[in-house]
Amino acid sequence: MPLYLSEDQIMLRDTARDFMSREAPVAHFRKYRDMGCKDGFAHALWKQFAEMGFTGIIVDEADGGLGLGHVEAGIVMEEIGRNLTPSPFLLSAVIAVEALKGAGDEVRTRWLPGIVAGEAVAALATDEGAKHRSFEVAMAADRSGNGYRLTGKKRFVVQAASADVIFVSARTEDGIALFAVERGADGLTVDPVRLVDGSMGAHLRFDGVQADAPIGDEQALRRVLRAGRVGASSELVGVGSAAADMTVRYLKERKQFGRLIGEYQALQHRQAHLYTELEIARAATLKAQQLLDEGSVDAAAMTHVAKAKAGRASTLAVQEGVQMYAGVGMTDEYDIGLYLKRDRALNELFGDANYHTERLARLNGY
Repeated sequence: MPLYLSEDQIMLRDTARDFMSREAPVAHFRKYRDMGCKDGFAHALWKQFAEMGFTGIIVDEADGGLGLGHVEAGIVMEEIGRNLTPSPFLLSAVIAVEALKGAGDEVRTRWLPGIVAGEAVAALATDEGAKHRSFEVAMAADRSGNGYRLTGKKRFVVQAASADVIFVSARTEDGIALFAVERGADGLTVDPVRLVDGSMGAHLRFDGVQADAPIGDEQALRRVLRAGRVGASSELVGVGSAAADMTVRYLKERKQFGRLIGEYQALQHRQAHLYTELEIARAATLKAQQLLDEGSVDAAAMTHVAKAKAGRASTLAVQEGVQMYAGVGMTDEYDIGLYLKRDRALNELFGDANYHTERLARLNGY
């Protein structure tokens, strides 16, 4: 498939860009960060996402969604990144929906309508250490009656404190499986933590938490993680693109020694290099999304490429921005510092560039 958007996808991009810049710009992010919101996002805005149709973008039409794909979800994610829009879109409208695709009718009926309506929020709990190691699972799932009892810990689970349902990986006698656990379940302890970018996460402890039968096996978890990684890649491209744009504007306004600093050729070269890196990252991410939508066997490898490339390009964008703004770039007076912090959080989510480079090398026999 060509690495550019169709007319319908361009219309979706324009709609999402207008909505995010109008209803949830950086000023909206500042508001919820500075007020110390316990959720880190506005539930009213999440309802607006539903009114726009964004929440059901990859939900099958039979389940009340739009029946679109990861390319379209990525278009929305990029605009979320561009505006630092605080929302549960990635965890709920992408990851949770992907997890529920393999679940039984009862579980799907329990959660999908709430997600599509912008009423339910979900989280994914996989990591048990400080770094992303999703298949190093120590949490135990022991048979108990018709279900399982979960025992163990999960760390840095984004939006877990406000989630209605948490999808949890645990190790059964048959291998790794994915479970759906409701908020407030007996034996579940939630310790909220604020992340570097102002968003909310939580450390979870499961002390014999009762869960129904798994909604998926290890392959389902891999599919869910691929969806999350390409979604995060799109958001990183948005973060990097916005940082690059605001830096270019600053170069055209800031004067030093009687000249606009954007007239210095060294800075022009750095911005040109950054532009090419972001375009490559956008293309790699789009290709990964297309392969996921096609169900291609090559999707796994391209997902690693996209997350690594998007992470490095976004980091380059925010670091160049902070350097070209000079010291003031680290102050809250300028938005570029906020993009730097969001980049750090997103890079760690579902594995940083080093993790995905290593995984890609292993897939290729190194």
